[in-house]
Parts: sequence; C-alpha cells; structure tokens
Amino acid sequence: MERSLVLIKPDAVERNLVGKIINMYEENGLKVVKLKMETISRSFAAKHYKDHIGKSFYEPLIEFITKGPLCAMVLEGENAIERIRKINGSTDPTKAEEGTIRKLFGTSIRENCVHASDSMESAKNEIELWFNNN
Repeated sequence: MERSLVLIKPDAVERNLVGKIINMYEENGLKVVKLKMETISRSFAAKHYKDHIGKSFYEPLIEFITKGPLCAMVLEGENAIERIRKINGSTDPTKAEEGTIRKLFGTSIRENCVHASDSMESAKNEIELWFNNN
C-alpha cells in the first residue's frame, strides 16, 4: 500500500469544499489515515516548498498557502500517488480533465484547491514534514 500527502489548500477550505474533496478520494478507494487542519507559518511553508525557492512564483505561493487554514492528510491505497494525481487533475484547471478536483473547483494555477506528493520519495519526505509528531 502506498501513502501520499495531500493538502486541501486555503482556497478550497474558504469555499467549504473539504468534505467534497475528501469524498472524491474515498469514492476512488483511497483511505484517509491521518488528517489535520491548521494555518501554517511562512517558515513551515518554506520547508514544504524548498524546491521552488528562487522561482518567480515562490513568494506568491508562500503568501497563498499561509493565508488561512488548510487541511493536510495522508491517503493510503494501491498506487495511491498516481491515482491521487489523476483524481486531482492538471495543475492548470483550464487544462484539467473533466470530473477532476481541479477542473471542478480550481480557479487558477495557484488556487487549484489541492497539492499531492509527486513520487514515493516526495511522499515520504512530505509525510515526515507534516506528521512527524504523530
């Protein structure tokens, strides 16, 4: 069984989409094994997005992800990473497939409702970062 970190970003929390998004994962056979809601600090966001430091979108990304509460969770299932990314859809909601989270609820490349680990290595690192005390 694979595990992946998923973040339901502040834009989705603000719009009361948390339950709908979690339901989409559960309906696709994924299990929520850890879950928490919090507003993260700039320093924590910098750790999460360390690979993007120096890129043009880095500062706006940090501002966005820290603007309000988000929901962090660990999902588990067969081929979880690939399945979650398919359920999420393309980062750009205008290019996402019909029925995906980002197509249904995303409003821009930044405000696209969800983040998910993109590999086994990033999943391991992100889960450790977000849930190291649990």
